[in-house]
Formats: sequence, C-alpha cells, structure tokens
Amino acid sequence: MIAEIEAYVLSAAQTVYDAWGWLGVAALLAFENATGITPSEIILGLAGWMLIFEHQLPPSMIFLGGLYAALGSVTGSSITYWAARLGGRPLVDKLTRWFRIDTAHIGRAEAQFHRWGAGIVLVGRLMPGIRTIINIPAGLARMPFAIFFVTTFIGAYVWCTLLLGAGYLLGHEWALISTYLKKFFPYLLVGGSAVLAAYFWFTRRAMKFAPVPIHAEEE
Repeated sequence: MIAEIEAYVLSAAQTVYDAWGWLGVAALLAFENATGITPSEIILGLAGWMLIFEHQLPPSMIFLGGLYAALGSVTGSSITYWAARLGGRPLVDKLTRWFRIDTAHIGRAEAQFHRWGAGIVLVGRLMPGIRTIINIPAGLARMPFAIFFVTTFIGAYVWCTLLLGAGYLLGHEWALISTYLKKFFPYLLVGGSAVLAAYFWFTRRAMKFAPVPIHAEEE
C-alpha cells in the first residue's frame, strides 16, 4: 500500500514538473501556503531531485529555484492573509471548518503573534505546522502588508532553499527529508526562538537609548 502511494506521488510530481517546471513548483507552493494541504517537504524535496539533480544542473540552481518557490509561497500566504484581514473572524471560523483546521492551533498562533509581532511571522516560516497558520493572525491583526510580505518572503526563501538543497543532496531518497526534519525540529525551534529573542532584545535596547525629540522636551 505504501509503495503504491509513493509511486502515485512520484508520478504526479513528475507529470507536473515535466509540464510546468519551476512554475509548477511555485503553483504547488502557492496552494500549500493558502490551504496547508500539500506538504512542502515533499514538493520541494522532489523538485530538488527531479528538476536539479536529474537534469544535472549546477548546485547554484538551488538558490534560483528557492526564489521561484518563495514567490509561490508568499502568493499563497497573501491569499490567506487578505482573507483573514477582509473577512475577519467569521470567515476564519468557516475556513477552519472547511479545511478541518484545529481552532486551538489558530488560537495559539494568534497569541504568539500578539506577543512577538512581525518576528513570529519571520521565524514561523521555518517551523512546520506554524508556517501556514501564522498568516491568519497576521491578517486578523491587520499587520501592514508590506511588512508581512517581506518577512514571509525571507522566511519562505530560507525554508525553500534548504529543502531544495536537501532534495538535491539526497537524490531518490527523498523520503528521508521529512525524517530528518522531525529529528532536528527541536534544534530548529530552539535556534528560531534564540533569533527571535535576540531580535526583540536589540529592538527594545535601541528604543531605550533612542534620543528624545527636541519638540517632546519642549512640551
């Protein structure tokens, strides 16, 4: 049964990549980030193998492929962001029922967003399970779209490039990508938390020692 599913996934991916190339990767990533249905680990792992390794392209193509994938990711993320921002909580509740998303995950993501702001959008793009959900609280909180777009793109580019590189290096052993991610996820989480803490420490320190405007002193 597992072998049949694997064969189907490989055949479907090969069909999409043969027909559309990197545009197919971008489209699949847009769908994944808008719905959270298709796993990016498989999409990008297979792309690194089928579109780079199998075509004997240089490793530098990983970085260009990451650009296509990141653009697809930010496109899909923007759809969810604007749906949450324009539709508000009623639409979000409907979407969670349609796609069978646990509302508790949304609540935790929203709490983290209100605590950390733009930083959690950037770091959250590197965390499986949070990557697609973080778009919703960002939209509900009406986070400035320019900031959302930039932080999402940076985080998505790092994520996509790493997975493409893993697919390129592992070749046909693409299933190991998901295994390695689960194995090293605690380290990624600790590293991401450390980066986030450093970001806010420097931000608060800069605000603390920022010069007071002259007109404020006069008042």
